[in-house]
Amino acid sequence: MAFGEAAPLEPYDGVSLERCAAALEAHAAVLSGRALDGGAAMLDACRAADDLPQALAAVDLALWSLAGLREGRPVSALLTDRPLDAVPVNAVIGADDPEAAAAEAARAVRAGFTCLKVKAGVGDDAARLRAVRAAAGPDVLLRIDANGAWTAQEAPARLAELAEAGLELAEEPVHGVAALRAVRAASDVPLALDETGALPGAIGAGATDAVCLKISRAGGISALLAQAALVRASGAEPYLASTLDGPLGIAAALHCAAALRVTRACGLATLDLFEGLDPGPLAVRDGAIRVPREPGLGVKPAE
Repeated sequence: MAFGEAAPLEPYDGVSLERCAAALEAHAAVLSGRALDGGAAMLDACRAADDLPQALAAVDLALWSLAGLREGRPVSALLTDRPLDAVPVNAVIGADDPEAAAAEAARAVRAGFTCLKVKAGVGDDAARLRAVRAAAGPDVLLRIDANGAWTAQEAPARLAELAEAGLELAEEPVHGVAALRAVRAASDVPLALDETGALPGAIGAGATDAVCLKISRAGGISALLAQAALVRASGAEPYLASTLDGPLGIAAALHCAAALRVTRACGLATLDLFEGLDPGPLAVRDGAIRVPREPGLGVKPAE
């Protein structure tokens, strides 16, 4: 049996569980009793009933999983004949206090992470970055995520200050395509957009060096692959992250990243945030997660 998964995250995407459930009910009504007449046609029928991406992702994941089960191959092998075996992932340093952030960084490095993402735009960012860099050592990649906390006028100075710690990239330092373009022109720190990606035309705008894509926000595997093609056509580099997805969403993202051969660390090491959930085959080892090799998505839904 094939399963899909919806992962709305209201604080991030504004989509409530109730809104997503209503969309899934509309999709279920469309699909009920319908013959399996092709995944694209079935997905289009669901989109016509309710085009909420977070709900469409659940249908799309189930259809790709079903295709893999029928073929006896993992989804990544359906997408390309040369997928990656494992996808590098970053650890998230969530502490505001520099000492606590340094302790988190040290634990992550001991666990094998080679890329750390540190929240910015809160408290003493410079002290926190210095502490994390000292704890992580010179070879670990550091990226910051400001979640659009700064204005286009103040961001260049903030980035210049934080760049002293050595930054791989700054994710969403400001919000909006025009603001990101302005900051990119005024800063030497590579930029990535995240939340801005929900705005019309932003994915392919070429306003940043990298673009963070998400299975749930895209509307599933099919839509994410199309977005990645658009990102690359614009001259930017795609990478993937989670919206606190469960095992199916993380597996889907891994199959996509593997097929796209993404080598930049992805924000998919999030299953440990769920109390009592065993990541199983999706556990992080040596800073990466192995792509499931079993047919379909290769994992079971969380119970």
